[in-house]
Amino acid sequence: MLSSARRWLRNNRTPIAVGVGVIGAGYIATQYVISKINDARERMSSDRIAKENLRRRFEQNQEDCTFTVLALLPSATAAILETMNTEQITLEIQQMKVAKAIKSGAMDNAAPPSIADTTLTEDDGKSMVSASVQSESGIHASQIVTPSPFNIGGGDGQQDGGVSKPRKTKRQLWDDVTISAVTRAFTLIYTLALLTMLTRVQLNLLGRRSYLSSVVALATGSQQATISLENNDDDNTDQAYGSDFDMNRKYLTFSWWLLNRGWAELSRRVESAVRTVFGSLSPRDLLSFERFSDLTMEVRKLVEGATAEERRKAEWLKFLLPPQNQEDEVIRESGILEDAPAQVNHPSSAAILRRLLDETADLIESPSFSHVLTLLLDSGFSYLVDNKLSIEAFQLPATDGIVTPELKDQQRSKVILLPKILSVLTRQAHVIGNGVPNEYLQRMESVSALEAFSAVVYSSNWETEIRDDGFMDSTVDLGSSVSKSKEVSQGGVESSIVMVDNAGDFENAWNRAVDQK
Repeated sequence: MLSSARRWLRNNRTPIAVGVGVIGAGYIATQYVISKINDARERMSSDRIAKENLRRRFEQNQEDCTFTVLALLPSATAAILETMNTEQITLEIQQMKVAKAIKSGAMDNAAPPSIADTTLTEDDGKSMVSASVQSESGIHASQIVTPSPFNIGGGDGQQDGGVSKPRKTKRQLWDDVTISAVTRAFTLIYTLALLTMLTRVQLNLLGRRSYLSSVVALATGSQQATISLENNDDDNTDQAYGSDFDMNRKYLTFSWWLLNRGWAELSRRVESAVRTVFGSLSPRDLLSFERFSDLTMEVRKLVEGATAEERRKAEWLKFLLPPQNQEDEVIRESGILEDAPAQVNHPSSAAILRRLLDETADLIESPSFSHVLTLLLDSGFSYLVDNKLSIEAFQLPATDGIVTPELKDQQRSKVILLPKILSVLTRQAHVIGNGVPNEYLQRMESVSALEAFSAVVYSSNWETEIRDDGFMDSTVDLGSSVSKSKEVSQGGVESSIVMVDNAGDFENAWNRAVDQK
């Protein structure tokens, strides 16, 4: 039997060898295909996790921007409300009215009041004082607690009871109320829009560095195989890349310039435009909604630019960042050095801070910044004029963005006295600066171009960021890690992240972001 088996194997050894070879090759090929499928599945899973992490970090960063604006805005608001104290001027008018009423009651032969006095003291004067009466406690508390260094000469004269200065006539006081109420409300809208844009630039630049820090740590094997969603810079101050906590604090401190100096210079520009447009108006003038909207647009043209080209070239940098020779002063005035006097300013941190400030200035001076800022201002002014003034002052129905022919006729034909408009503007100034929730900030953040701009800032110049920090001199190749992050841009609309390729620049990335929107 064994001999027959050996004989059968000998006679069939070729087919057997071929069969074994085919089976072996099939097994090897099957294992190869399975391994490739597993690799592809793991790569897809890793890419999906990377995209999700990047998306969540970006969304978290934008939420941080909102909270930061809400935390910083009251500082500028208190200074603006104290400098342009419309309620105080209104109180002087009311005191003058009371004094005249007492005098006229005691002196029967006194001259009758003028038309302006009669008109303003009966109805519309009440609308102005209502703003002061209704918000008496909150307004005065915010204005008296911390005296502003930028008070433009009105406080001393008021405290002295008008002894050192000649008393103004009632018409002069009404002119002051007109300029103050309009300038204050408009300045707060500009300040809110600029603070929103500056905060988006600052936190997204730091968010980019924080994310790259996680990528670098993952690529060098110094961190677990995940990309953290949180910025732990303050917990790990020894990390070499992207986690200089002291440098981050100094960089964020430069918002002090807008909150303490920039708004004052901005208010002078707004006041000049308001005086040019509203200076000829009398408190007895009747204005339609359409007329006031046109006047508001005239002020905006003087402040921002009358044409699209002028708006693109508008200079906003001087309101947002100090000149380079005053940067050290800003850091000292902010008090950050007193909080951490023992920390040493490393040359590498100074270089990174310098590069962040330069990149911030470049972004602010870009046409895309001016374009998004214009959209934010459109949203803010539209909410003030088309919603608040339309309903509260002109008592027109809510439009919801749709203007019917009947409503258009009402906007053109229905007129009210100027003081009634000023009353609404006086109250809305407190809503713009101290509203909780802040409806104006919500309207501005609903502008889709703001998210696209933030995404471009967050995702641009990643290779440059790493190279300039000297990390590319190490032995680790970060190409694969960064390329994984770049692939997130393929999700475009879903993740709102748009990357800048090696040959691109910020403007190209912005155009791509807008196109995807």
